Amino acid sequence: MREFTPAVEDYLKAIYEVDEGTAGAPAGTAVLADKLGVTRASVTGMLKKLAAGPDRLVTYTRYHGVRLTPKGRTAALEVVRHHRLLEAYLTSALGFSWDEVHAEADHLEHVISEDLEERIAAYLGNPAADPHGAPIPERDGSLPLRREVRLTDLEVGTEAVVARVSDRDPDLLRYLDRLGLRPPSRLRLLERGPFDGPLHVEAVDSGAVVPLSRRVTDEVFVVPETTLEGA
Repeated sequence: MREFTPAVEDYLKAIYEVDEGTAGAPAGTAVLADKLGVTRASVTGMLKKLAAGPDRLVTYTRYHGVRLTPKGRTAALEVVRHHRLLEAYLTSALGFSWDEVHAEADHLEHVISEDLEERIAAYLGNPAADPHGAPIPERDGSLPLRREVRLTDLEVGTEAVVARVSDRDPDLLRYLDRLGLRPPSRLRLLERGPFDGPLHVEAVDSGAVVPLSRRVTDEVFVVPETTLEGA
């Protein structure tokens, strides 16, 4: 029997994913509301319950955001593992494209048993990442250290490897696929437009140069060449 409700698991996973994308900064209610598709008031109410409940899954301070406690992080990583393994299985075994699997995995992540989770992992050869490049937690919740930065923050002139992309927007995934910017492709940042303008990015494999808005570059995470050399 699962320990937490699907609603609680959704919140824990969302908090973890925000934390994953912001290098540990507390998750704010506005960001979580947008991610979960609910009102800020609903988020605030749930966070208070998670913080005050007997399990103490989060620490929440009004106006300062929310963090997972060790128990909350463990529970979140279990859901994340389910989700990312399911995405990998749906693409590898059932032929789904990478822009189709997020919604399917969202539904299934709450209902698969631990035995089915392990059978999926074994069938796939215990993959390290899902189709979007996001790392799949080990059974014990451990994750490899990855020195990623948002494409938005990459320095001009730097070459980098696409490590992962957000799986939330199917249109964005199809667009990145057309550009050839999916893990583990290489890119080079050629120019940053003024006044928060577009980034001009070269896809190294094809040589194509495309302007990308911040709406796109905020959803792409890369490992700079300098980091790879220093690893």
